[in-house]
Amino acid sequence: MKYPKVIDVKPKQDYTIIVTYETGEIKSFDVSPYISGNWFGKLKDPDVFKTVHPCGDTVEWSDGQDIAPHELFEMSVAV
Repeated sequence: MKYPKVIDVKPKQDYTIIVTYETGEIKSFDVSPYISGNWFGKLKDPDVFKTVHPCGDTVEWSDGQDIAPHELFEMSVAV
C-alpha cells in the first residue's frame, strides 16, 4: 500500500508528534514506546526530539531515526 506524503510534523512535549498528510488528514502518533536503546534512545533529549521533519511518506529526526510509513499512518489517531 502506498501511504500519503507527510507535509508537516510538529513535536509535542509528551513525545507525541502531530502529523499532517497531503490528504488533509491530521494525526497524532505516540513516539514514546519507540524511545529506547542506543539509536532511538537519543530521542529522549528534547532538543533531538524537536528535530523531527517530514521525509516522504514518513518522518525523520536529525540523526536518521525514522518510523516505518505503515506504522506512522496506521497506528496514529485522528486529531
